[in-house]
Amino acid sequence: MNKKHWRIVVAGEGGQGVQLIGEILAESAFRAGKEAIYIPNFGVEQRGGVSIAMVQIAEQALGAPKFEKADILVPLSERAVERTLAYIKRDTFYIYEASAIAPPQLLDATVGIQAWETVAPEAFSLAVGSKPQAPSRPPADMGLMPDRTIGIPAAEIARAELKPRVFNIIILGAILAASGVLSLAMVQEGMLAKLGDKLRRDPELKQLNLRALDRGWAYVTEAVRRETNR
Repeated sequence: MNKKHWRIVVAGEGGQGVQLIGEILAESAFRAGKEAIYIPNFGVEQRGGVSIAMVQIAEQALGAPKFEKADILVPLSERAVERTLAYIKRDTFYIYEASAIAPPQLLDATVGIQAWETVAPEAFSLAVGSKPQAPSRPPADMGLMPDRTIGIPAAEIARAELKPRVFNIIILGAILAASGVLSLAMVQEGMLAKLGDKLRRDPELKQLNLRALDRGWAYVTEAVRRETNR
């Protein structure tokens, strides 16, 4: 889609790396010469609660830092769906976590670091659940089903093909494919800048993150292609 102003909301459980997605999007937008605003929202629920990242990216100067409706909405848990209902409009591109994996139990090590570490809850979990879990679909029964809806089993892909800790980078790649607001190359640059020291010390982790970004982008690109060719 060719838009000059994107409003993006990503929401998930504390520890899923939601805030890092927002930070990398904003960093990459600045590097691409665009305007960007990123607002983290932890509320009083930072300890294992819902974390929300709100990002605006535009070609022109941005005004109000907050917005009422999202062009792209990405809830990564059932609680995140409930917290972000108000951002849905008919043409919102809705990307949901479609993995049938129960959420893990979180250790205290996750508290307070979700904005800075490339980790999903599985990385600090006592056990990763295996029982079926309903995906975080939009609430169609409330008349809020957007026209464009794509589910991506990011947690399953991370666990089966990569490592659970890059779950959020798969989601980042999915957002890029849905919007086209930034190139993969520019976001790779922004991600490496944001996580530079850590990735320079661990070349394997660097490649893991780059593969995760490509995987999320490829999954949604293919899903959009199939949708267009129906």
